[in-house]
Amino acid sequence: MDTPVNDPITRENHYKICFVCLGNICRSPTAEGIFQHLINERDLENHFEVDSAGTSAYHIGESANSKSQRTAQKHGITLHSKARQFEASDLDYYDFILAMDNENLKNVRQMATGDHEHKIGLMRDFDPSPGDGEVPDPYYGGPEGFENVFQIVKRSCENLLNELERHVQK
Repeated sequence: MDTPVNDPITRENHYKICFVCLGNICRSPTAEGIFQHLINERDLENHFEVDSAGTSAYHIGESANSKSQRTAQKHGITLHSKARQFEASDLDYYDFILAMDNENLKNVRQMATGDHEHKIGLMRDFDPSPGDGEVPDPYYGGPEGFENVFQIVKRSCENLLNELERHVQK
């Protein structure tokens, strides 16, 4: 997903980003936590609003998976989010909607109109080593799976923030 400089979204001084996975307990809260941490480190809190959601209603109201939380804490990051379901109104509200895999991308796009298409993409569109383009679901992968997802999401978040930070008026 490109963030073209001439796009009205990238000329604003505030970006609203929503990360999306299936249940909103592993991948997307990890992305939300990492991105918020990076924003805080760079003193950019006034320029970004970050959230996460799931395309399913399986875990509404739950905290991030304990393995995701432990992995993030090991890297000095706290996951504060509570699971919620992605809604059609999110398409209007957020400037960027980044799905973790093709299935969730498809689910988000099914809710979208042509006006929304430019703001929807995959998280790994920002990964310098995108592999198959998807952030794998770590749920059944043991601790190594959660660490792998953390590293993929961290790389992707760093590149996304580097791209957007160039457009922020400090």
